[in-house]
Amino acid sequence: MTALPVLYSFRRCPYAMRARMALWISGTVCELREVKLSAKPPEMLAASPKGTVPVLVLPDGEVIDESLAIMRWALARHDPEHWLAGDDHALIDLIDGPFKHHLDRYKYPDRYQHEPGIDRIDHRGECLAILSDLNFRLSDRAQLLGERRSLTDIALLPFVRQFASTDRLWFDAQPIPYVQDWLEDHLASPLFRQLWASSRRGRRAMRRCSSGLRRPSPLPPSAGWLSQPLRTCLRERVGRGDGSAAPA
Repeated sequence: MTALPVLYSFRRCPYAMRARMALWISGTVCELREVKLSAKPPEMLAASPKGTVPVLVLPDGEVIDESLAIMRWALARHDPEHWLAGDDHALIDLIDGPFKHHLDRYKYPDRYQHEPGIDRIDHRGECLAILSDLNFRLSDRAQLLGERRSLTDIALLPFVRQFASTDRLWFDAQPIPYVQDWLEDHLASPLFRQLWASSRRGRRAMRRCSSGLRRPSPLPPSAGWLSQPLRTCLRERVGRGDGSAAPA
């Protein structure tokens, strides 16, 4: 059997989320290994000592351990929706840089208590200011760069989702209707829903295998993606997932 690329991932990680969406849409068949971040598998650390997900290990040993690089690699192989035509580096850098900086301090204030300066609510306001600019951009188009979703939309989506879920009632009350509609459309899309349903099926199969209850059948690929193949359970049982928590 031809060896598959191995993707080390964590379901709730926004970086892993966007990489998986690009792999899915490109039809790239992978072996998915969900990791427990408190017990990272040694195989992953050997491949990428920085210890963050996602990490994609190719059959020839090449390692790609940045989410955007994984997205661009997958889409360079097959890009059926022409996502690469919408690769806006400046817009992605805005979300990966300033927005993510403020998002972390809004969502996880206890981690940054040692930092002087603005408080949690001020960080929320900085994020909202950036989303207000995106709201203006979306006022005359369905997606950030036009009428079709692109790499930029998918690269930003997990972080906007994470911001919204921190306090959904507050987020829904803000005057950014185009961003809110854009987010809801993506979360309701077949791409998003199928990918995370597949992830849940994979974790159930892995738990059955690891507990010895029965030998599950391999999961069928969907749109080219092999969500959690049986061999993940049978080979060394590395990268065991941490349960049923929903992405946050």
